[in-house]
Amino acid sequence: MTGVAVVVGANGVIGGNLVDHLQHTGDWDIVGLSRRGGIDGGRVRHIAVDLLDADQTHRRLSDLTDVTHIFYAAYQERTTWAELVAPNLAMLVNVVTAIEKSSPNLEHVSLMQGYKVYGAHLGPFKTPARESDPPHMPPEFNVDQQQFLDTHQVGKQWTWSAIRPSVVCGVALGNPMNLATVIAVYATMCTKLNVPMRFPGKAGAFDALLEMTDASLLAEATAWAATTPACANQAFNITNGDLFRWSEMWPRIAGLFDLDTATPLPMSLAEVMADKEPLWDSIVTENGLQKIPYSDVSSWAFGDFVFAWDYDVIADGSKARRMGFHRFVDTEAMFAGIVAELRQQRIIP
Repeated sequence: MTGVAVVVGANGVIGGNLVDHLQHTGDWDIVGLSRRGGIDGGRVRHIAVDLLDADQTHRRLSDLTDVTHIFYAAYQERTTWAELVAPNLAMLVNVVTAIEKSSPNLEHVSLMQGYKVYGAHLGPFKTPARESDPPHMPPEFNVDQQQFLDTHQVGKQWTWSAIRPSVVCGVALGNPMNLATVIAVYATMCTKLNVPMRFPGKAGAFDALLEMTDASLLAEATAWAATTPACANQAFNITNGDLFRWSEMWPRIAGLFDLDTATPLPMSLAEVMADKEPLWDSIVTENGLQKIPYSDVSSWAFGDFVFAWDYDVIADGSKARRMGFHRFVDTEAMFAGIVAELRQQRIIP
């Protein structure tokens, strides 16, 4: 058996797929941490905990005496970049210090990051980004989290790894920060309204060079880095392995819904979709879909954020390949697979 894994943020698209991957290997006992908990089953159990509450975190994790690996994929949203630092750093600190205290045989802490480390959210940045690139002007909670692990680990027996995916796509119920679901719900609305599926982002974003990260590939890579000794105390870019432009990908995704496209039209999805809850409710009723609240089915603000990238957003993923992780995913096939699964789970018609 590989060990006992604590997955922090177990209900998100990243954490949920990681729980599934670890469970399917058959080598792990798994504890999922989240604010709302979950349904126990097999070798998976869930703990509901407010990680911002240090006392509650230490109290509720005190019986975890045999944890070997922490997989951290939790996130708290805030209004500004500066406001993100305190809560997101505090949650990581609370989890690590609590489990360190109760589990003396802790071996590894895996930290989920992203391209914000490279300043991708601020504007055009050096591409392809590499793990060795210098930091940018703070605030940046991803950097603060890694610095905490790097300094706190000194003299300890456990090691850490930092995983840096691009935009992560997968299926996770009730987790709206998922670009594939944003696109699928948008396409469903276009079908219902009998309008072409126009690209809603900035003009320059239509031809920028991008890459994505499939959630199942990310889960496999995360476990690989956490259990490969040569990966200790290092960061890794993890992507599907191919590049694309929305100008090519958008019509292909539209084809999955039998939709025509038309000239891109920059618009804020957060604004144009603000009045669409009754429309979505009618689609759910007419097609017998799962009754997921409109606010939970898609994050239009997240879609606006990604579709505003009118510059290349790519990173060099060769470091992981050089060290032994060789899996890749065709991004077009990824989108097709996610749409099929969303239909199978009755999330979209």
